Amino acid sequence: MNLQSRFSLVIFAVLCLSWTLLSSGQSAQKPPEQLISGSITGTVLDQTGATVAGAHIRLTSGDKTLNQELLSGNDGQFSFANVAPGAFYLTITSEGFAPQTVSGILHPGDIDAIPPIALEVAATVTEVNVGLSRADVEAVAQEQIKAEEKQRVLGIVPNFYVSYVPHAAPLTSKQKFQLAAREVVDPLTLVIVAGTAGVEQWQNHFVEYGQGFQGYAKRFGANYADTIAGTFIGNALLPSLLKQDPRYFYKGTGSTGSRIKYALSMSVIRKGDNGRWQPNYSGILGSLAAGGISNLYYPENDRGSAALTFDNTAIGIGAAAVGNLFQEFLYRKLTPKLPHQDPAQP
Repeated sequence: MNLQSRFSLVIFAVLCLSWTLLSSGQSAQKPPEQLISGSITGTVLDQTGATVAGAHIRLTSGDKTLNQELLSGNDGQFSFANVAPGAFYLTITSEGFAPQTVSGILHPGDIDAIPPIALEVAATVTEVNVGLSRADVEAVAQEQIKAEEKQRVLGIVPNFYVSYVPHAAPLTSKQKFQLAAREVVDPLTLVIVAGTAGVEQWQNHFVEYGQGFQGYAKRFGANYADTIAGTFIGNALLPSLLKQDPRYFYKGTGSTGSRIKYALSMSVIRKGDNGRWQPNYSGILGSLAAGGISNLYYPENDRGSAALTFDNTAIGIGAAAVGNLFQEFLYRKLTPKLPHQDPAQP
């Protein structure tokens, strides 16, 4: 081997060594991509769009290197930091809701904001009230009714048909009739009926009833019959037969828009005794039935046709929607006696 060849080999060796050292230095300065951790954030909601506080979230991975747990905050949000990249699984559980699992892949250094997780209500009431017997559930519902019967807007106007406990125990048929009876015999209900009858007599509505005490008594009786029929049929009889809850369930969380949508929707949906949301069959059919029954005691010339009965039912749905907006945004602030439980907490 001549000198030139040897020199060429030396130069080649030096270049190879330099390249090796340079590559090792760069590798030491730059951490391997797979070691760069990231984070996972999200929000837990229910089916109405309300945030779920206190939900238990567990983060795991297929190779079992991940195992972190935390609870969602009051705004339903959660965040896992310093998470190793790769496939991950989130298991979300909360009282009254069915467990749910979400999976994904976290890339190195990413902040993975997963879409909102909407939990479904547990399939049966027994899952919501784990470990409680039927008698225990009934006792809990009775205590909640007692609290609701103390609810009065401005301390005067009855506000019995709203629950500020989001996962309130379902009412028995007896309790639904009890709440309806409490509503129709309330002194303010009688005052409103009496005032309405007085206005009708002053404006000479239902002229066939005549004037004087007898005419006033007929108007009072017709108005009170409307109140009794509407309350008992729509809030007790049909809810018992169709297994629906006649109360408005206060939301109180989420954006203003989501609360408005919730309040408006509650005029046409109701919570079933099984905890699931259903079309408001009992309320709508109750309005139709009460309208039909009123034709039995109103003067013949003032009885409504079937079309008028449907029109009045539609007006009633609209009025209920407006009332629900007041329930969601105003009445709670004006109602002094409320359950101590925060509506955002189950």
